[in-house]
Amino acid sequence: MSIQVGDRIPEVPLQRIREGVETVDTRTLFDDRKVVLFAVPGAFTPTCSEKHLPGFVRHFEDFRSRGIAVACMSVNDPFVMQAWGRSQDVPDGLMMLADGNGDFTRALGLELDASSYGMGTRAKRFALYAEGGVVKQLHVEAPGEFRVSSAEHVLAQLP
Repeated sequence: MSIQVGDRIPEVPLQRIREGVETVDTRTLFDDRKVVLFAVPGAFTPTCSEKHLPGFVRHFEDFRSRGIAVACMSVNDPFVMQAWGRSQDVPDGLMMLADGNGDFTRALGLELDASSYGMGTRAKRFALYAEGGVVKQLHVEAPGEFRVSSAEHVLAQLP
C-alpha cells in the first residue's frame, strides 16, 4: 500500500553530494518545514530531463517564495544525481537526492518495476507536498503519463 495524504513521511536515509557524499535522514529533510518532493524513474531519461526536472528548475523561486523547499529524488546513486543536476543547471537549494537501493521508494509504496527497460526497480513518477513531515498532497502519475506531478500542477494545487 502506498503512502496516503495524512501519513508521516517514513524515516529512511537518502544520499546527496554537497561537500562529498552525505547521508541525510528523511526526518531531517521533512520535519519542521514545507517540502515538495518529486520523484523521477531515472536521471538523464527523456521525460525526466526534458520536462519534469526543468519545470521545477523554472519554478524553483515560485516555491521558495512560498517558503517551500524543493527536492528531486531518483533511484540512482548520488554521483548520477549530482551530474544530472549540473547538466540541468539546478539552482543551489534544489536538493538532488539519491535513493540508491530504492529503500525510501519502497517505504513510500511507490516503486515501479522497470525491468523490461533494463532499469530494475525504480520510483514511480510522483510529487508530494508535506508540512512538518506529514503528506498534505500526493500526485502519482499513471504509467507513461506526465501531468499531475509537474511543477505547474503542484503549484496550482498549493493552498
